[in-house]
This record gives sequence, structure tokens and C-alpha cells, in this order.
Amino acid sequence: MKMTGMEVVGGNAASRLERLPVCGYHRMLFVVIALAFFFDNVDLATMTFVLGSIKSEFGLSSAQAGMLGSASFAGMALGALCSGAAADRFGRKPVFQISMIVWGVGSYLCSTATDATSLGIFRLVLGVGMGMELPLAQTMLSEFIPAKSRGRYLAMMDGNWPLAFICAGLLSYYVLGTHGWRTLFLIESMPAVFLFVVRRYVPESPRWLESRGRHAEAAEIVERIEQSVMSRLQLKSLPATNPVAIELRDEQGLKVLWSKAYRSRTLTVGSLWFFSLLGFYGLNTWLGALLQQSGLAVTKSVLFTVYISLGGVPGFLWAAWAVERWGRKLTCVITLVGAAVMIFAFGRISHLSPSPSALIAVGALMQFFTFGMWAVLYTYTPELYPSRARASGCGFASFIGRLGALIGPTVVGLILPVWKNNGVFVFGALCFLVAALVVTRFGIETRGSTLENVSG
Repeated sequence: MKMTGMEVVGGNAASRLERLPVCGYHRMLFVVIALAFFFDNVDLATMTFVLGSIKSEFGLSSAQAGMLGSASFAGMALGALCSGAAADRFGRKPVFQISMIVWGVGSYLCSTATDATSLGIFRLVLGVGMGMELPLAQTMLSEFIPAKSRGRYLAMMDGNWPLAFICAGLLSYYVLGTHGWRTLFLIESMPAVFLFVVRRYVPESPRWLESRGRHAEAAEIVERIEQSVMSRLQLKSLPATNPVAIELRDEQGLKVLWSKAYRSRTLTVGSLWFFSLLGFYGLNTWLGALLQQSGLAVTKSVLFTVYISLGGVPGFLWAAWAVERWGRKLTCVITLVGAAVMIFAFGRISHLSPSPSALIAVGALMQFFTFGMWAVLYTYTPELYPSRARASGCGFASFIGRLGALIGPTVVGLILPVWKNNGVFVFGALCFLVAALVVTRFGIETRGSTLENVSG
């Protein structure tokens, strides 16, 4: 029998989690989940710094190198789609741990590749693991952090993407010259053992447990969380719970995304992710190689890319502030339009052979907006869906985005011989402008609402 309608309750897991003061317990969960997210992103970012070396070693054409750069995104698309549905069916925590094993094995296999074909296959495996983990990290964190702080914490978690990008660049700088790109992938497989930390410190989502009718298990986990919060803050009691409206429906997972209530959101967020990642990865996967093509040596192009990426740090910090002050929708549009303008400007100035300081300054502004955009995407997406379909919603958005990421490097590889660097940057700017138009026309605001209210 299908249940429909809404029930307003005041003592369920959601209302009890929402009343909690944000404290060391929440910060501990944030650090553990964000670190797993960080290690994944280091692996993902590394291709920006090694693609030029791999292209040279295997004698690849621009189109072939673009396809190799896209291999991990094909795996990420598959991993994102499967993990969302699996996490809504079997739970967030077990699927999250499996994802870490898959990307660890994939990274190790990349270090053993002897030709472009085997490397492409291993990058595909690595991509499956990364595609599973990234949307699950945002889903899990969103279901533990109260609404008043949720946007800031989600934005801060994705803010480690520019940090991971910088770390991947520095690691590449010190390893490439003496040991080669295979050693990089070997080193980056080691943090997969961090799954034991996740297993020890991250509980299953009480919101998900309740959405599956497992109320006793949800209540037990919430009780432990409440006791930890009270102990850390030395509280004798907690604030009263506020009623939260819960949807009573049997539909789960992907069916919810295309229901009448959520279809428009699914199309909007899918378009946002597709065009944003089409432009971002189309450009950033090739950034080091583009700089090399302009005449910079391998190690110098790596350092230039690192310097430029430093602009992403204040970018995500600003986005973490803006999503709570100005709202998700406005901040998203600002980052997308700003990224489009600065990508076009970077393309123009790099064509004019400017001083290194001018190139770095404009590039840093470009990354300020592009990495800020990532912080908004990971804040906004999980807030659009109910608990019974949140992982599927995040996974589907990531799946559509990874299709864009898959196409982007290949398209750039085709554009480059015809329109040179200028055409690449115009392409990237147009992608971000289209994404901005979609959000402006169809996006909704979610700031300050509980997950249950905004997704109801």
C-alpha cells in the first residue's frame, strides 16, 4: 500500500538532530568525511599535472590525450549513478567505505600501467571509486549538520578541492622530475586505508534509517550523538525539538527524482552540473598541457598551475560565507558568471604573452570563481531532495556532471588543433554562462530551511 501526505512530528531523528548546538562532535565528523573527500580529490586533480608527461611518453595526439584524460570521468559517471541508488537502498556508510577501496585499488593499478590502453582502463576503475565517494560525502555530511550551519560546512568540505589541487601540484612538482607519474599514483593509493577511520567514527545516517522504517536504530544513534554533544558542551539538557514535516511515501531513490514534485529540480540541477563540469574539466584537465604548449617546461607549468590554483582558497572561503549570507542561488550565479568572465580574460591575456605575474594574477581570479562554484554545487544539491532519495539525487547530479567532465577534455582535444588556445577558453566561458542562465531561470532558494522542509 502506498503512503502519501505529510506528517508533522517533533521527536524524530531529524528534529532531534536539528536542535543540537554545533560543536566538536560535528567538527569531528566534518574532518573525517572531508579528509576522505580530500584524498579522492588529490587523485582526481593529479591528471592536470601529469597529462602532458603521459602524452609525451606514449606519443599521443591531442585527441588521444583528451580521451585518456576523460577515462576517469567515464568511471565517475558510472560510480555516481550506482552509488546513489545503492546508498538509498543499503545505507550511506557501507557504500562510502566500498568506494574508498575501489579508488585505492584503481590508483595502485595506474602505477603499474605500461601503455595508454591499460592506463585508460585503470583510470576508469579509479573513476568508479571516486564517482561513488564524492556525492556520498555531501549526502552524509548534509544529514548530520543542522540547517543553521549546513551550508557553511558543506561549502568548507568542498573547499578542500582547491587544497587538494594545490597538494597534487606540489606532489607532482617534487615527484615527476625524479620518479615519474607512476610513483605519484602509487603514493596516492595509500590513503585508502583511511576507510578504517571512517568505519570507526562515522555512524549511519539516522535520517536514512528512519526513511527505511528502522526507527529503533535511528533513535539509538541519535541518542549517542546527543550524549556526545551534551558531554562536550557540559549541558544538562538539550533544547526542545521543533516539529518537522515528514513526507509519508513509499517511493524511493531514482523514482522520486522524476516524480512531478521533483522533476523540475532534477532537470535544473542536472543541467547545472553538466555545463559547469563540461567547462571546468574541459579547461582544467588541459591547463598544465596548455601552459606547456605556450613554451613552459614541465616543472614550470606545474608550478604556474599551482600558483594559479591558490586563488581557489579564498574563493571557497568566500563561497562558504556567501551561501549563508546571500543564499545558494545568488552565490551560484555570481560564481558562474565570474568564472566565465575570468576564463575569457585568462585566454586573452595568455595569448598576448604577458609577464608571469600578470598571468598568475588573472589565473588566480579565474580559479577564485571556479573553485567557489564547486563549494556552491556541493551545498545546494543535497538540499533539493528528501532523505529517501537524497543520495540518488546527489548521485544523479554527479552522474550528469561527469558526462560533461567526460566530454570536456575530449572536446578541448578536438578544438585545440583548429582554434588553438583561444578557442579552448571561449568554449569554457560559454559553458559557465549557460549554467548561470539555467540557475537564474529555474533555480530555487534553500538557505536556512531544514532538509525535510526544503525537500518536501
